[in-house]
Amino acid sequence: MRSNVREIFINLEIKFDKSWSLFLDRDGVINEKIENNYIKNWSEFSFTYKARESLAILSTFFNKIFIVTNQRGVGKGLMTEKDLILIHKKMLKSIKAKSGRIDNIYYCIDILDSSEFRKPNIGMALKAKTDFPSIDFRKSVMVGDSETDMIFGKTLGMKCFRINSNQILKEMHHFDEKFESFFECSKFIVSRI
Repeated sequence: MRSNVREIFINLEIKFDKSWSLFLDRDGVINEKIENNYIKNWSEFSFTYKARESLAILSTFFNKIFIVTNQRGVGKGLMTEKDLILIHKKMLKSIKAKSGRIDNIYYCIDILDSSEFRKPNIGMALKAKTDFPSIDFRKSVMVGDSETDMIFGKTLGMKCFRINSNQILKEMHHFDEKFESFFECSKFIVSRI
């Protein structure tokens, strides 16, 4: 059954252009998520279907592309921040090899949900705005697979696209559209350019 949310969004006739920014969650969007666990090293990292190809295409259309990711595994001591940075370096190298780009990665290793940087709180986005003042959150897209991603984006006035997950989607008002994969989401975005 199709959501009325998509029909409303399409009827807005929004077109994306180079003035827009793209914010991406990492686990479940760019890489396969390990349920109830953390990606602790590169050997556990696996890109989602056509994620790098999607990033290559989207890199030509968006002004800036960011990853905003909660990484509580570091705070819990299951991995080190050095491990996380190494994963990100290898991920970026692999994305670049396929002609994609990520302008910056913002991550939160804090354990407490009250941390200003832990999604759904907006600290990572505000840091991105400080680093890249041209960001206009009203001309930004958030792509994520969780309710916290969607609340993060909606709080800032972004368009929010939810990657389908095994969770029952109870809160229809927190996202503008949902997709089976990041690849399907990227095809929709391209259709609106």
